[in-house]
Amino acid sequence: MSVNQQALLQALQAVVDPNTGKDFVTTRALKNLQIAGGDVAFEVELGYPAKSQLADLRRALVTAARSVPGVDNVSVQINTRILAHAVQRGVQLLPQVKNIIAVASGKGGVGKSTTAVNLALALAAEGARVGVLDADIYGPSQPMMMGIEGRPESLDGKTMEPLENYGLQVMSIGFLVDKDEAMIWRGPMATQALEQLLRQTNWKDLDYLVVDMPPGTGDIQLTLSQRVPITGAVIVTTPQDIALLDARKGITMFQKVGVPILGIVENMAVHVCPHCGHAEHIFGADGGKRMAAELEVAYLGALPLNRSIREQADAGRPTVVADPDGEIAALYKAVARQVAIAVAAKAKDYSSKFPTIRVSQGT
Repeated sequence: MSVNQQALLQALQAVVDPNTGKDFVTTRALKNLQIAGGDVAFEVELGYPAKSQLADLRRALVTAARSVPGVDNVSVQINTRILAHAVQRGVQLLPQVKNIIAVASGKGGVGKSTTAVNLALALAAEGARVGVLDADIYGPSQPMMMGIEGRPESLDGKTMEPLENYGLQVMSIGFLVDKDEAMIWRGPMATQALEQLLRQTNWKDLDYLVVDMPPGTGDIQLTLSQRVPITGAVIVTTPQDIALLDARKGITMFQKVGVPILGIVENMAVHVCPHCGHAEHIFGADGGKRMAAELEVAYLGALPLNRSIREQADAGRPTVVADPDGEIAALYKAVARQVAIAVAAKAKDYSSKFPTIRVSQGT
């Protein structure tokens, strides 16, 4: 009995991507469908990393295909293909970096750096190639959080090799100065140093570069937003009214320079007592969620106020690597997946497909 291709596609259309809510047939993610007698083979291409979900997804697709009369064997290959996406107008993409995600906050103390490093580690855990740029010139924290010591190597005297740990490529001003040295620089000097860290680092084939932005909306942040090719920004806030007030300013700044907001992360949303299990909203409840709805930006999720997050980051082993199968790591991974899906939904960058045109004046 020959397999009816239309019936097969209809059956496969019933399998919905749990992350996007869309099926793989309509979105043309299903490719190279081959039918030979009772043998069926096809590929599914995802635009975001989802290593932890592939087994369940493959199982669902095989089950759907086998429900069609005449199908005996099913071969499914799921690939991830992360593309470069469009950035602000007039800003060139970085070589070897497909997408830059800025993690920002309107004010300090909301857990932006902790969120940035766990977000980067979660993207890497899902199968992406990820780097972290510590853009906080005055208070670099990524060397400590990533458990990295030492100075970057330069092989040509002009560029630097990123330092690596836990599968991430990392660059920070903290690698180049003494631990106790204060960076007493005016804005233009700090901005120039940051651009050098970004552009003179030999990033190696990154799907995502997570930029841990300095807090606030001053000169450095504005200059970075205008000069760095940012695919999108993630805003970190607590539910506290004063933090939300400043987070709004951060969102407005990115919108003014044409950087899409990928979503809001509500950090320190709830504290659960480890002894009695009592949950308390110390900084208020659902402030970030309400603001996301009001400003019509995505709400990426809430993270708890938990001592282990702070202890693990201080020890140089952030939660996603210290307790990869734990409940909090699962929250970070869910946020990371949402960010990657939001990036995948953005307009693609096609500049690499066009030839470079040079006009030379004849003699």
